[in-house]
Amino acid sequence: MYLTNAVKHFKFVPAQRGKRRIHKQPARSEVLACRPWLEAELKVVGPDLVVCLGAVAAQSLLGSSFRVSKQRAQLVRFELDGRDFRAMATVHPSAVLRADDRDEAYRAFVDDLRKVCSAL
Repeated sequence: MYLTNAVKHFKFVPAQRGKRRIHKQPARSEVLACRPWLEAELKVVGPDLVVCLGAVAAQSLLGSSFRVSKQRAQLVRFELDGRDFRAMATVHPSAVLRADDRDEAYRAFVDDLRKVCSAL
């Protein structure tokens, strides 16, 4: 197993109260700036399946029109420098923690991960 981030840096806004930081979604330009590193990692590692956790990761690899809400846990293919890769996307784990119904969100996330295991 190999784990990496699609965007190699985090920007955040300090919370008004307390010590909790609020992470902000990266701009498209930031995603594109990090893409060469991500592509290099995929070429070297050569994964059997790429699991994208969240919309930023999925859209960075699968295109800006990819929607996790509509295409989660679906096996998709993408090409990188003439090489075919398989990918599956699901929500980012932090989305489970922010969900109104955490139990249901957790069950759906685990179900997605089971589909990942089946695809392997």
